[in-house]
Amino acid sequence: MSSKKVKVTDMSNNQGQLTELNQADFLPLPPPYDKLELEPKMKPLTPDQRQRYECDLDGIAAVMIPRPKTEEEKKVLVDKFLSGLTKLFNKEDNWTFIQALLLTMEYCAKCQTCSTACPIFEESGGKEIYRPSYRADVMRRLYKKYIKPGGKFFTKLTGDDIEVNWEMIARLAELTYRCTLCRRCAQTCPIGADNGLVTHELRKIFSQEMGISVKQLHEVGSVQHIQKGSSTGMTPLAFKDNVEFMEDEVKERTGMEFKWPIDKAGADVLLLHNAGEFLAWPENPEAFAIILEAAGISYTLSSDLLGYDGVNYGLWYDDVQLARVALKHIETAKKLGVKKIVLGECGHSHKALTVIADRILTGDYNIPRESSLTLLADIVKSGRLKLDKSRNEDIYVTLHDPCNVVRLMGIVEPQREILRAISPKFREMTPHGVENYCCGGGSGFAIMPNTNFPDWRHSVAGRKKLRQVLDVFQDVIGPEHKKYVCAPCSNCKGQIRELFSAYGVFERCNILYGGLVELIVNAMTDIEKPFLEWDWH
Repeated sequence: MSSKKVKVTDMSNNQGQLTELNQADFLPLPPPYDKLELEPKMKPLTPDQRQRYECDLDGIAAVMIPRPKTEEEKKVLVDKFLSGLTKLFNKEDNWTFIQALLLTMEYCAKCQTCSTACPIFEESGGKEIYRPSYRADVMRRLYKKYIKPGGKFFTKLTGDDIEVNWEMIARLAELTYRCTLCRRCAQTCPIGADNGLVTHELRKIFSQEMGISVKQLHEVGSVQHIQKGSSTGMTPLAFKDNVEFMEDEVKERTGMEFKWPIDKAGADVLLLHNAGEFLAWPENPEAFAIILEAAGISYTLSSDLLGYDGVNYGLWYDDVQLARVALKHIETAKKLGVKKIVLGECGHSHKALTVIADRILTGDYNIPRESSLTLLADIVKSGRLKLDKSRNEDIYVTLHDPCNVVRLMGIVEPQREILRAISPKFREMTPHGVENYCCGGGSGFAIMPNTNFPDWRHSVAGRKKLRQVLDVFQDVIGPEHKKYVCAPCSNCKGQIRELFSAYGVFERCNILYGGLVELIVNAMTDIEKPFLEWDWH
């Protein structure tokens, strides 16, 4: 554990970097990574980066906030932050989340149950700034001082005062990107305080009021999504070209020749993939197409702007951007006249278009939305696919639970029913289901390549997941055994891909990662050759 106790009031000091990170402080990993020298090294920022970007929290620049050049610039930013703080606690401006936020501000027993539930705090060796309640305590002091009547007077009497200056605000902006929004802390809190929500609401102030956000989430994320049709930059024409390519690839790999339905009016289902799958893991939408074709499901894809990309990065940082994207998804479904939307293997798109978008999708916009996991479980149990689990006999399989699907939506059993039906060597991580740990790439982390942030993500945010993977396969950890981490979420796969690459997990341990549908197709007896291409990773 860290020997230095960093206080909440230290956020406002002007003495440079608040916390030093030393990899020797992190919790040791299981074999074959039980020696520190076997781990990838965290790179410090260059002198130029330190001069250009705010990094006085922990020496990491995830958000890449330019350092203000004058005191006037700092004052303008401080004023915008305080204005945004006021709006956050005004029900006309923040009707979506204000009730839960107020409850969290008013009640905290300081029991630190949340801290023991947080993988980032635990794996970092107990760095005080990563404690879930540390971030919330900063917010709570701001709430008491600037929102509650008489706050500036009473906080001095109660010892809850906090100095608001640019140094504090810049550190707080970075601190909101040291939390994956997995909300394990909120689940474990005995009185229902939601420290994950605090992170989310603070990110809203920075984005909606101050124009401070992560470029990959906003500029080349949700803005590009709305303008070009996909956060990947893929246009509708490129989407159609990609589908043609995948049709050819399916024919080559399986011998199955069929056209994928696009813009089919009146279909039962609009299937909404994360567009990253088309580019990074085309075998995933290919496997979906094979399964739905074989099962005789009436469905369609869409080539409308946003209609072929289910991501919604606004979920993580900006309510306005979330609403813009969600409304476009629903308008696509209305135009096609489908009975429901089914979401592919993408955890955050599940939560964005169902749990969160429920707040705005009322009346004619309340089109049913369903997880692909429940649809796939129904298909597998119905016997519409010819499956032979022995085709996966040589692969040890474990399941990574995406936080948005299990803890935040309660979809736990369907994916397990499928795996038990198709994988003889399926085994569970500990813990799993609603008690799972984040992959370390949640809340946008997986697509944030800025400065030395990926090093932090691999060494701290993803450390718990790597530990779980190594532990569950420890008795067969040698490369002579094939092992597969089933991760039915595009964002999680992106994080696991980079995590495994950083540690050389495939090369040292022969552990592959991928989706659920690929394993299903691998068990289909109609297809002669194995669908999983083990040597490709």
